[in-house]
Amino acid sequence: MKPIGPLMREHRVIERVIALLRDELGNIARTGRVDLRLLDFSIDFFKTYADRCHHGKEEDILFRELKNKPLSAEHRTIIDELIEEHAFARNTVERLAAAKGSQTPAGLPLRDISECIETITAFYPKHIEKEDKHFFFPSLQYLSQGEQDAMLAGFREFDAKLIHETFGNKITEIESRKIKAHGK
Repeated sequence: MKPIGPLMREHRVIERVIALLRDELGNIARTGRVDLRLLDFSIDFFKTYADRCHHGKEEDILFRELKNKPLSAEHRTIIDELIEEHAFARNTVERLAAAKGSQTPAGLPLRDISECIETITAFYPKHIEKEDKHFFFPSLQYLSQGEQDAMLAGFREFDAKLIHETFGNKITEIESRKIKAHGK
C-alpha cells in the first residue's frame, strides 16, 4: 500500500460528514433549528479526526518528509497552500465552536453557525480534490519504496498515539473543571 492510501480513505470519511452538514444546512433553513448532537459531533470530528489526525499526518509526516526533498517549485507551493488551508479549516471550526458556545436565552446564533457550516462544506471538497488529484500521486515520485513503507509505519504509530492523546487531554480537561468547581 502507498502512504497516500490511508490519507485518501480519510478523505472519504470527511466527505461523509460534509454530506451530513449539507443536509443540516437545509434543515436549519427549513426549521430555524440546528441539530445540536450533529453540531457537537461535527466540531469534535473536525478538531480531532480531520485536523489532528488527518492534517496531522499530512503535516507532521508527509509534508515534513517532502520538504527535505528537491521538490519542484509547483509542489513546494502546493505544500505551503495546503498548510494555509489547514489553518483556515481549523479557524473556521473554531468559529463554529464559538458560535455554538455563544448561545443566549434567545437561542443559538443560527446565521453564524450556518455561515461556518457553509464555509466548511464549500472548502473541504476543493481541498480534498487538490490533495487527491493534484498532489498526492505526484508526491510519491520523491519518495523511495523504503521511505513510503516507513511513512506508512509512521502513520500507524501516529494513529495509535492519537487515541491516547485525545482521551488523555479530555480527562485532563474534566479534572481541571472539577478542581475549579471545588475550589482546590
